[in-house]
Amino acid sequence: MTYLDVVNAVLKRLREPVATSIDQNTYTALMGEYVNDAKRIVEDAWDWSALRTTITVPTVDATHTYSLTGSGDDVKTINIINTTSSSFMIYKDRYWMDNTFFINDPATSEPQYYTFYGIDSSGDTKVKLYPIPNGVYSIDFNVVKRQADLSDPTDVLLVPHMPVIHLTTALASRERGETGGRESMELFSFANSFLSDAVALDSQKHPEELIYRAV
Repeated sequence: MTYLDVVNAVLKRLREPVATSIDQNTYTALMGEYVNDAKRIVEDAWDWSALRTTITVPTVDATHTYSLTGSGDDVKTINIINTTSSSFMIYKDRYWMDNTFFINDPATSEPQYYTFYGIDSSGDTKVKLYPIPNGVYSIDFNVVKRQADLSDPTDVLLVPHMPVIHLTTALASRERGETGGRESMELFSFANSFLSDAVALDSQKHPEELIYRAV
C-alpha cells in the first residue's frame, strides 16, 4: 500500500473523509505522522523479509574504514561475507580493534574481521576492517535496513500494512479522546494481534532464526 492508501484506510476507520494528499489539512498531516510512528514500531518488532537487503562495499587498497551508504544509523547486520574469498567476516569489539591498530603493528592483507565505527556525516553506519585491505575485495553486508519515513503520497510501505493501519488508528483514537481510554486500549490490543500474526507468518520464512543454541 502507498502512504496515502494507509492514511485513507485510517481515516475511514475514524469515520473521516478520505484525503487526496497527506497535507490536505492539519488532521490528515497528523495522521501521516502517526503512520510513520506506527511504521517504525512495526519495523522494530521483527527482522522483516521486506527490509532485508545487501549493501556491497568494495574495498580500497590501504583503506580500513568504510561507510555503509544508505544504511542509516539503525541498520542491523545478519551476516557479512567477503565474496572475493568466499568467507564470512568475523565480528571483533572496539577494544580488540584498537589494540590491533594502535598497540600492535596492523597487518595488511585480505580483511577477515570487522567492527562498527560510528556514524558518518550523512548519518550512515561506518565499519572498520582488519587486516587493512591490500587490494579490492567485495564485502557483502546482509542487513535489515529500516525504511525511511514515508513522505511522498506514492511511497510504498514495505512492512505489513494491517498492523500499521490498526496501530495508527489506535494512536489517532487516543489523541482524539472521544472513544474513552478503554476503547483505545482495545484498539491497541487489536493492533497487537495483527502485528503478532504478521510476525508469525513472516518468521516462517526464516525458521533457523527462531532456534536458540547454547554458546
